[in-house]
Amino acid sequence: MRPHVIVNLAMSADGKISTRERRQVKISGPEDFTRVDRLKAEADAIMVGIGTVLADDPSLTVKSEENRKKRIAFGKPEHPVRIVVDSRARIPLSAAVLHKGEGQRIVAVCHSAPQEKVAALREMATVIVTGDDAVDLAELLDRLDTLGIHRLMVEGGGTLIGGLFTAGLVDEFMTFVGNCIIAGAGAPTPADGEGFTVADGLPRLTLVRATRIGDGILLHWKTGP
Repeated sequence: MRPHVIVNLAMSADGKISTRERRQVKISGPEDFTRVDRLKAEADAIMVGIGTVLADDPSLTVKSEENRKKRIAFGKPEHPVRIVVDSRARIPLSAAVLHKGEGQRIVAVCHSAPQEKVAALREMATVIVTGDDAVDLAELLDRLDTLGIHRLMVEGGGTLIGGLFTAGLVDEFMTFVGNCIIAGAGAPTPADGEGFTVADGLPRLTLVRATRIGDGILLHWKTGP
């Protein structure tokens, strides 16, 4: 068993999630921020890759007091579990995700991560070790399920999302397409990594709904037919 995986992100009209500098870009607005915060509050855990942590230093907390109160009313912690996929244990010990807001943190590393850094991380987070040279995403999700994480929201970045699609681990894909152009061959896309070839067979999505939000559009897909 593994959690139900929802990938949620915002991208430019030309399919970029950041500039070539890999700096945070405001693509959506307040209405979409409200939707995303509600989606966070409904999740058991929120996952990002180490690139997102190094670029944006997110806290991955639920921002709305109302949403936090709803979680507590349902007997849940104020914030979902926060998970960082970080094969080489590069996360700064001062990262916001490790300190801001109450609740459990998980850092997933591979077996070749520096042991001294892993030991330091264990002082402030649960560390899951899986995979030889990179985190084994399938095994990681199986282990998250045993920890009671059944609904997992993934916020980025492109390398993690590409890995999840490659491993067939995505159930829903929600993307807000904003009214801006970023351009650039070096700018990250929603799903990076090696990518698929025609010979591989391209993963297909089924459109659940399309919703206009301001001057952008939210596309909600599910995987498979």
